[in-house]
Amino acid sequence: MKTGVGLWIDHKKAVIVFVAGKDAEIKRISSNIEKHHRQSGVATPADDVRQREFMGHLNSFYDEVVSRIRDAESILILGPGEAKGELKKRLEKDNLSRRIIRIETSDKMTDPQLVAFVRGHFLNPPVAAVRDNLDWDNAGADEN
Repeated sequence: MKTGVGLWIDHKKAVIVFVAGKDAEIKRISSNIEKHHRQSGVATPADDVRQREFMGHLNSFYDEVVSRIRDAESILILGPGEAKGELKKRLEKDNLSRRIIRIETSDKMTDPQLVAFVRGHFLNPPVAAVRDNLDWDNAGADEN
């Protein structure tokens, strides 16, 4: 059975919804990263160390997310900030970018909202996809 994955991600957590048919399963991954503060002004060696630590934590976080969604046939990525694009780059690096079907900016969602959104996306094709598959040049040709 085809498996679609929708995930909401930011730098703190990822909420992954696996959809196969009418079944849905949720997995959560925490990045265990404390809030990253960017300071304006002169960078100090301590800032460089904190930045390297932050990036190291993020890379481990993205590695875990990718390992969980690696077998999905289709991937929908949602989230409020930069993490969506960073995950996309990681999927490109792992030759999985062809599976990304959509990336969308989204505020926080409850688990039921996320499941409903993901399920609706995979079970009901978007109107644009249906429209794009129609042959508009020959539409209504049999009516005359």
